[in-house]
Amino acid sequence: MTYATHFFNHSKKLGNAPNLLRYEHAIWVRWFSCDPCSSLSKGDGLLKTRSHSYASKERDSVCKSFTGSVRGSASSSPCYRAINADILMMGKLKGNILAPSMKARTPFVGLAVNEGILCSQVHPRRGFSSDSDLPQHQEIGMPSLSPTMTEGNIARWLKKEGDKVSTGEVLCEVETDKATVEMECMEEGYLAKIIHGDGAKEIKVGEVIAITVEEEEDIAKFKDYQPSKSGGDAAAAKGPSVSTPPKKEVAEEPVSSPEPKVSKDRAATPVQDRVFASPLARKLAEDHNVPLSNIKGTGPDGHIVKADIEEYLATGGKEVSPAASKDSKAAAELDYTDLPHSQIRKITASRLLLSKQTIPHYYLTVDACVDKLMDLRNQLNSLQEASGGNRLSVNDLVIKAAALALRKVPQCNSSWTNDYIRQYNNVNINVAVQTDHGLFVPVVRDADKKGLSKISEEVKHLAKKAKENSLKPENYEGGTFTVSNLGGPFGVKQFCAIINPPQSGILAVGSAERRVIPGSGPDQFNFASFMSVTLSCDHRVIDGAIGAEWLKAFKGYIENPESMLL
Repeated sequence: MTYATHFFNHSKKLGNAPNLLRYEHAIWVRWFSCDPCSSLSKGDGLLKTRSHSYASKERDSVCKSFTGSVRGSASSSPCYRAINADILMMGKLKGNILAPSMKARTPFVGLAVNEGILCSQVHPRRGFSSDSDLPQHQEIGMPSLSPTMTEGNIARWLKKEGDKVSTGEVLCEVETDKATVEMECMEEGYLAKIIHGDGAKEIKVGEVIAITVEEEEDIAKFKDYQPSKSGGDAAAAKGPSVSTPPKKEVAEEPVSSPEPKVSKDRAATPVQDRVFASPLARKLAEDHNVPLSNIKGTGPDGHIVKADIEEYLATGGKEVSPAASKDSKAAAELDYTDLPHSQIRKITASRLLLSKQTIPHYYLTVDACVDKLMDLRNQLNSLQEASGGNRLSVNDLVIKAAALALRKVPQCNSSWTNDYIRQYNNVNINVAVQTDHGLFVPVVRDADKKGLSKISEEVKHLAKKAKENSLKPENYEGGTFTVSNLGGPFGVKQFCAIINPPQSGILAVGSAERRVIPGSGPDQFNFASFMSVTLSCDHRVIDGAIGAEWLKAFKGYIENPESMLL
């Protein structure tokens, strides 16, 4: 209690104590422990694992300035001086009370012990190297430019090493999981080193991609610079050396203690050495005394199949299977090209797989007569051409009808969470756009409140940006419902789309076709155009009756398009 009393008597000197309470819980735990000096003298982690290290002279001077005003034997304790010097220095870092060598405009990321929490979306961080040859610098990390981004690619650098950069200038173009986004500089300086150049692939979020310095003469000092490992990597690197002795003891235990023969056999056979083969392949291998471990399987997930055994026998000269020889020859003559995955295609694949595996899909299909819709579209296009506006497409009218139906049946404008169903007040429609880079779904915000000409203008603009791979996060985030149209552009009659999580519904629009329908008399008939649409629903959010009610409202707007103008 003596140390605690002295500490609170001089608590006014700690102007940044609230910050310490929030970030440095470990210091307080050690301080109020029964034996604080012994726990700190071991010094295994807290005082050594700093991403912002400071010189020992500065630390000693802070220690002396603080403990000089403390009376009694407590101030002479090395533990007391060390802990309070650390607290003051962390107060300086947290409160931006910087030493003369540090500039106040430089953003600090935090301490190494909190790096996993505080630095997830902070791109530059100040580096203080223990090497006296390296001046102060900033490490610019791969930014997180979308909620689902875990890694990115460098499309190209717009600045080269040695260039001066200013706040707001574009440093490089980053290919995210959604689009190619420009990354801007956060403060003035010079680009000293580019760690990952043009075309660099699969860079993890937070991984250092470049170094900036404040003075031009410091650029040359970073010619051969390599970013240091993070605290987690360093700990992992040290792990094997520390745990080597226990591994030896564990390895000796099975030798000293007798075990049954069965357990020894199981221990001697690693799990990864298990050979997977079809029953027919195993039977054929047993009949010809063929060891399965010598055969590489070509079946699903590397399983050994009958053809593999026959090919092995053919090459070994024991038995020749004409069918196997013919199959192997045909396989050798295959001509193919491996196309690398783009970032957007990898993310789209993972999200669709997650959607199909975790969302209980069901599908509702209706046929809507589009004769009146086509007539209204022709009339509106005549007005648009006269005024110099863009022509309206059928998809523009479909988007408007879907948005109004969502306003009428808001249960379909919702998302599922484990604790509640979130119902959105905004109706934001994602529109699926196919490009050479993959599938994009830019969003038309508040589509229920916009006119048809405005919707048409936005869809054309967003589709153009998608094909140029220049969409920004605000162009595709925040959608509440998706429309996918394969009928107009591709002539697909009917299909079922996969829900775009976290949304609970997606509308698949097919092509319109001319059909014969009964007339007013028994021997009369008429012609009409019908369009098939299929609603994919998340059954956790949208019950069957609710989905049917939404489709009824949507069909009503399509078959009576004048009601959309009310």
